[in-house]
Amino acid sequence: MHELSIAQNIISIVQENINQEQQYSVKRVKVKIGKLTNILVDSLVFGFEALTKETNLDGVVLEVENIPLTIRCKDCETLTSLDDYIFSCPACNSTAINLISGTELMVSEIELND
Repeated sequence: MHELSIAQNIISIVQENINQEQQYSVKRVKVKIGKLTNILVDSLVFGFEALTKETNLDGVVLEVENIPLTIRCKDCETLTSLDDYIFSCPACNSTAINLISGTELMVSEIELND
């Protein structure tokens, strides 16, 4: 279950980027997760909640933005979001593609209470 170690890394990123007093006022942590990471969001949220329980981050909401797998065809320049892991252009069937998105795994925002 690599989601638990990812949750721990998210917690570390939060703690490294805000001062000690602000850690009690963290409201929400937003993360972007690409489809190709194969991260189980429910497991990640569960792990995050378990690791933050009874800490200064207890009750912080982990909000996940799923980033689709997007490609651009080098031959016809079509930009496409894919549902499956079929790496060919649906417009011209070319396999000459560039991966535009889908590999992201990042903390995008740390929201504090007013």
